[in-house]
Order: sequence, then C-alpha cells, then structure tokens
Amino acid sequence: MKIYLTRHGQTDWNKQHLMQGRSDLPLNETGRLQAGEIRRKLEGISFDAVYASCLKRAVTTASLISGYPEEEVRRDARINEVDFGACEGKRYGQMGLPATLYWMFPELFPAPFGMEDVASMRKRSASFLQDLMKGKEESVLVVCHGGIIRPLRGYLEGKKSGLVWRPRPKNCEVFVYETEKEAARLVADLR
Repeated sequence: MKIYLTRHGQTDWNKQHLMQGRSDLPLNETGRLQAGEIRRKLEGISFDAVYASCLKRAVTTASLISGYPEEEVRRDARINEVDFGACEGKRYGQMGLPATLYWMFPELFPAPFGMEDVASMRKRSASFLQDLMKGKEESVLVVCHGGIIRPLRGYLEGKKSGLVWRPRPKNCEVFVYETEKEAARLVADLR
C-alpha cells in the first residue's frame, strides 16, 4: 500500500499564525491553490480511497487533490486536529510559557489549559493507521492537520517517541509511505 499523507491547505488562521485545532475554518484562496498544485504533482495517480479528518479544511483539500466529490471523502475523527483547549485561536507567541514548552517538547512537559496530550494523539493516530493498513487498497490519500500528522508519521516511521515533531509540516506538504504488512518507509516528501 502507498499512503499519501498530507496536511490541509492554508486557512486564514494559518496565515495569521493562530492556533487552529478543532475550529472548523475553510481553506482560503492560497489553500485552494496549494491543493491544486499538489493535484498537478500527483497527476496520473489514482487513489483507491481518500480519507480526511471531519474538519472542512481537510475534506476540501482531499477533494481538490483527489478529484473525489466531498461526499465521497471518508471522514475519520481519529485524524482530527489536536484539541488546543484554551489556546485555540491564540497567536503562537501568546500561548504562555506552559503551552509553549509543551508544544515545543510534548514528551517532556504536561499538556496545559485543556490541550490534548501526546498519549491521546498517539493512541488515536495508531488506531487509524492500524485499521487503514488492514485494508486492500493500493493507493490511499490521507489529509489531516499539522499537529496530528506528527504522531501519524511517528507511527509509520517506527519512532520510539511515537512522534516526528520537527520539522513542522507545511500546508499541503505530502509524505509518501510504502507499507508492507505492518512496516512502512518514507519514499517521498513533496512540497
């Protein structure tokens, strides 16, 4: 199986550097253009299945990249963005020291202010990928978010921490993994 794992296109909150977790904002024009650019880069690839989080920015990106109508995109809450709690909608620099430390070093500091913790992110991303990899599809597009993509990548790459925290994924950056049984390897990073 080939898994095309990507972050959604840009939203206005991304452009303004605001913490955007569960807020359901649409793509802006730049985000729509980014998805179109990735569609051109992946021209000729036919997806057997297309998954996205339940948030409209991911569903729209999945539809624009794959050509699937939004109604045919399989939504899965396990790949929704991280819950940023009281930091939702704040600028990165306004989160306060506890949240900044947690977001920089999530394995060392506790999740403050109602933020989702790393254990929860790892558990739901592993559950999603385990179910996905049981399928018979050969080529799958998965569109999610900048926070949850980190434990998804950590699981696929077999990281001891369960995370690939740095570098931060860009909007519509695509990580291509080839899987065989329960193992996966990164074969491409498309920006």
